[in-house]
Amino acid sequence: MLDIHHDKTNTDSFKMEGKCPFGGDRIGGVEGTPPTLSDWYPNRLKVELLHQNGPQANPLGEDFNYAEAFNSINLEELKNEIKSFLTTSVDWWPSDYNNYGPQMIRMAWHSAGTYRIADGRGGAGEALQRFAPINSWWDNGNTDKSRRLIWPIKQKYGSSLSWADLIVLTGNCALEIMGFPTYGFAGGRQDAWEADNATYWGPEVVHDMSKAKSPDEMVSRDKRWRGRNGNADYDLENPLAASHQALIYVNPEGPYANGDPLGSAHDIRVTFTRMAMNNEETVALIAGGHAFGKSHGMVPAAKIGVAPEIAPMEAMGLGWHNPQGKGNAEDTMTNGIEGSWTPNPMQWDNDYLTNLFKFDWEQTKSPAGALQWTPVDKNAPKTPDAHIEGQMNDLMMMTTDIALKVDPEYRAVCEKFLNDFDAFTQAFSKAWYKLTHRDMGPRERYLGPEKRNENDLLWQDPIPLADYTIIDAADVAELKKAILATDISVSDLVFTAFSSAVTHRQSDKRGGANGARLALAPQKDWEINRRTVPVVAALQKVMADFNGTDKDSKGGKQVSLADLIVLGGCAALEKAAADAGVPTEVPFTPGRRDTTQELTDIEMFTWLKPVADGFRNFLDNDFNQLAKHVAPEEMFLDKAQLLSLTSPEWVALTGGLRAMNANYDNSKHGIFTDREGVLTNDFFNVLTSTDYEWKKSDSRGMTFWLKDRTSGENRYSATRADLVFGSNSQLRAVAEVYAGKDGHQRFVKAFVKAWDKVMMLDRYDVKVAAR
Repeated sequence: MLDIHHDKTNTDSFKMEGKCPFGGDRIGGVEGTPPTLSDWYPNRLKVELLHQNGPQANPLGEDFNYAEAFNSINLEELKNEIKSFLTTSVDWWPSDYNNYGPQMIRMAWHSAGTYRIADGRGGAGEALQRFAPINSWWDNGNTDKSRRLIWPIKQKYGSSLSWADLIVLTGNCALEIMGFPTYGFAGGRQDAWEADNATYWGPEVVHDMSKAKSPDEMVSRDKRWRGRNGNADYDLENPLAASHQALIYVNPEGPYANGDPLGSAHDIRVTFTRMAMNNEETVALIAGGHAFGKSHGMVPAAKIGVAPEIAPMEAMGLGWHNPQGKGNAEDTMTNGIEGSWTPNPMQWDNDYLTNLFKFDWEQTKSPAGALQWTPVDKNAPKTPDAHIEGQMNDLMMMTTDIALKVDPEYRAVCEKFLNDFDAFTQAFSKAWYKLTHRDMGPRERYLGPEKRNENDLLWQDPIPLADYTIIDAADVAELKKAILATDISVSDLVFTAFSSAVTHRQSDKRGGANGARLALAPQKDWEINRRTVPVVAALQKVMADFNGTDKDSKGGKQVSLADLIVLGGCAALEKAAADAGVPTEVPFTPGRRDTTQELTDIEMFTWLKPVADGFRNFLDNDFNQLAKHVAPEEMFLDKAQLLSLTSPEWVALTGGLRAMNANYDNSKHGIFTDREGVLTNDFFNVLTSTDYEWKKSDSRGMTFWLKDRTSGENRYSATRADLVFGSNSQLRAVAEVYAGKDGHQRFVKAFVKAWDKVMMLDRYDVKVAAR
């Protein structure tokens, strides 16, 4: 979610007031620096987060067509150039074993490995590894060198090849030159142009953790784990995925560097599950990735220079300066652990698992002082040094490797792979493809000749292609009449259409109305969607009447349930706008298809279930736990950002939904009108009126009454998701526009535009066709 967390001194209250944090002669939050707005008012709602990475930051311009540019590349030639580079070496950063492949696999893995299923943020899709904070996480040590090494290739292809695509493709090429058959590659990732300062990566202060003297003290300082002390079922705060701040997955030395393999297995399972991987995929990725290359730990961490984001100017964006010896090659320092997992680190084979299970392992320490493991049997195979010719070194395992051996479930997967190398190869190939493509969304976004089109990849949320003729404008008009002729209210139609579309996440392009998953488990069973069930049933009857029993009737035309749900909302809004005196045509683009229950991964879609949804005035029963850290309006902002809404779109969309009573339970919160179901601007008129005053109706300030100043009578009720549009200065400024004398028509136009945007967010079939 967005980085909108803050500590509340009273968890039973949602007071959002700030206070001056400075006194005396200080002029800033840090001595000698001017204070920021967030310094002055740390609990303010950061509405500006909706306008991140805007067109002003993009040097390519809004008209640049990346798909067209990428498709102009000869992918085979590009891959050959990358592979040729990988087997070279430069003096300023020599390659291990004269092969850059392993460090490029790590670069690609860490770029993709920030993905998390809870909110879809992270991943390789925008090459955010180039920017803070990710570029300066300790776990990304020396990935800055990897990107700088492939800059000449990026420079040659310019805007036709995004950093995001190049990073992943380079990882694929690295695997291939070492004998591994990759499952495929799809381009289509478009770069971000500024740092992501919005995503919430965790509550810890990194320096607080680094000051801890022992693992026990680290536990006491750690704020992201719930119930870790003495509780076998401890869990990670949502939506986080990494086990600790500034890591991609877990600490390779074990939780808090305590060397505990079973504790490490627990953290691995939680972390990889949060990153959408099951047990088999987890083992395949770890065992597959550790078949190559080595880890670096020749210099104590205290001797390494600062991260890229705070490095001196003359470093030109490179960090982690190593002052010892050569500063690289045999003196390289990355994560502190030193050594290789296999005797042949440049070849795809099963030696990692063979050696892990064949030998007993004992804890030792690297030259940098990090915990690691070496074989007890001194006759175990050795591994050649990456730089010193003729030198042979002991094999190495991390605590996270030993975890795969001691955890019963992981061990069973390892033994399966030990006995069937082909199955291991296939599992790693598909898991790597999933890892590096998970955040790309539907296959319509995939580019290039190596993309995979199979329907067996359930994580891609497949929707079967239409084998019928799509409805045309005349059919749309006929269906609108049929829908409005039912006994479904306009409010219910709008609520159902919006509920179908609002699951979309711009972060990983999942969810949305396409597929009609609103009618399938798990979405049909969510409490927030109960109001949609009878509406969907009625629309299914309209669909059956239109489609008929003969598939070839009506010239082969059919309407999908997905289209019909959205069309019902559009028809209802046109009626509501006309009833308000502002006749309006609501855009509708047919072509959505229906998917099946078999093609719907229930577990993965359960992650889309909202804990809070201000659009529909919903708070889940689990929200009370979350409420200790975040207020409902902050979750509302988070959802608006996942829908890629601007602040005016957010305001207009909410006002229209309130006019239509799109509350999940038909409650009257925020329904500031006596003309429910009519597209008025009454919500804004009441919200900005000085004839009333608002009073808390509960001790925590979650709900409110609007009292008439003259009579003292309660007029309307509201939640924090309603009043935020009058209390927040930036949102109120927009609300006042829609409440003005000339605001009604402007509001209806803005609402319809925002509505259509949300309905079309997942229509990548249309967006790709338009490119």
